[in-house]
Amino acid sequence: MNKKIPVTIFLVILVVLIVASFMHPVDMTALEGYVSPVYASPLALLPPVIAIALALITKEVYSSLMLGIFTGALLYSNFNMELMLNTLFFNEKGGMISKLSDTGNMGILVFLVMLGSLVAMMNRAGGSAAFGKWAAGRIKTRVGAQLATTALGVLIFVDDYFNCLTVGSVMRPVTDSHRVSRAKLAYLIDATAAPICIIAPISSWAAAVTSSVPDGSGINGFVTFLNTIPFNFYALLTIITMLYLSIRRVDFGPMREHEMNALLRGDLYTTPERDYKDDNGNFVSPRGRVIDLVLPVVVLIATCIVGMIYTGGFFSGVNFIDAFANASASKGLVMGGFAALVFTFFFYMYRDVISFTEFMNCFVEGFKAMISPILILTFAWTLSGMTNLLGADQFVSTMVAGNAAALQSLLPAVIFLVAAALAFATGTSWGTFSILIPIVVGVFPSGQMMVISIASCLAGAVAGDHCSPISDTTIMSSAGAQCHHVNHVSTQLPYAITVAAVSFVSYVISGFVKNVFLCLPIAVILMLITLRVIEQITGVEPIEHTAGKAEREKV
Repeated sequence: MNKKIPVTIFLVILVVLIVASFMHPVDMTALEGYVSPVYASPLALLPPVIAIALALITKEVYSSLMLGIFTGALLYSNFNMELMLNTLFFNEKGGMISKLSDTGNMGILVFLVMLGSLVAMMNRAGGSAAFGKWAAGRIKTRVGAQLATTALGVLIFVDDYFNCLTVGSVMRPVTDSHRVSRAKLAYLIDATAAPICIIAPISSWAAAVTSSVPDGSGINGFVTFLNTIPFNFYALLTIITMLYLSIRRVDFGPMREHEMNALLRGDLYTTPERDYKDDNGNFVSPRGRVIDLVLPVVVLIATCIVGMIYTGGFFSGVNFIDAFANASASKGLVMGGFAALVFTFFFYMYRDVISFTEFMNCFVEGFKAMISPILILTFAWTLSGMTNLLGADQFVSTMVAGNAAALQSLLPAVIFLVAAALAFATGTSWGTFSILIPIVVGVFPSGQMMVISIASCLAGAVAGDHCSPISDTTIMSSAGAQCHHVNHVSTQLPYAITVAAVSFVSYVISGFVKNVFLCLPIAVILMLITLRVIEQITGVEPIEHTAGKAEREKV
């Protein structure tokens, strides 16, 4: 793409919005109870649509998110510049300052910095290099490297944020040594983050789903969550797709170009952007061993789990399941991250692999490494705030509730589409199912249709989250893989959309069949047939065979 095109698009939209902002005066002294003129209308979804479309067209995520936020603030303020600026930064429900002052959001940012620092320490101590050498001697193929990444992602099922960053930091040396592109690594991380957490009974996601069931409904939220697992087609089919693509050594869409470049040219990035490119000039301790990576990671996992159940009251007599249901993921992760840093300090000092000064310098390195995801998360949260101020959630819930009675058997499929669209536009799965689950329970107070419909809501929320460039999980998958964010989004979209299409058909069938012993096998068979047909129609050879043929032709 011509480099002037993104700049031109950005400037044209910006000028139009600024000119429009002077056209409608608003009395700033009479704003008590103010409601946007476009509240709960289709225009409420315009800001995320603009941000997502521009990000995919221009390949530039920061300006796209900023324009989406700017559009949302202008719509909310009825195109008044003064009110727009106040809304953009200081609105208590959606402004950037309020989002950054939120303890949950700030906890995630602090955990990001902690994890970035821990990764820098493991690299400096030589643990990552030692693990890469150890794994290279045991993982002989690209298939093995991808399956090992998948296995680790499945094992770290407690929280998607934690999954994204931990799997990336541990497996990057392994996948790099086997020339797996950063885009493919980001996909593997993302596909084992939310899709795994949403079917794991002990996870922050299970807790969020359980808490979304309305009080007084007479429904056991945790038992209902367990019943939804075999009907959560998107999550289950994503895992099957990931395994199929890895084992069959097949890729399609933009991902194939990234994989071919990695195999033939050793270029793990394909595009010029090197947002997270490692600084190979950094000192690496020659005394590093595998234990210098494995033990800090194990301690991090253990302390984060303990931190989460602590926030849920486990050590005050609450049982383990309820403690997870009531846990604060951000607080638990910060506590766990801090404990892991303290342990790593004493462990590395005892091992004498890095000095005290080097250890402290790693905090600065870790913060620098996380600047990009911190910026994107901040913009994404603010864009979500603008969308909520415009009543996008009310628009969607009213639309679904108003048509639910007439849909009945088709409701699971419709709920799946609505949840996917809402999660895609807002970048949040949790916000999506917290809006839609009460509606589902209102339509189907009990029975198998309630379970299937809630499952379709959860699956749709994850599907939209998986596709959305402004999803925090998508952003952190890019960070974990050290992959340019737009590259991750553009290469993952064809895979996610394929799985979502099969899931939609499966929910249409489930609304009529309602039997999990029939519905799940049908969904799996449809997914496998679809993947095989794509492979045959596109004429895609297994990528390693193609690379091998190209190498032979050179000779």
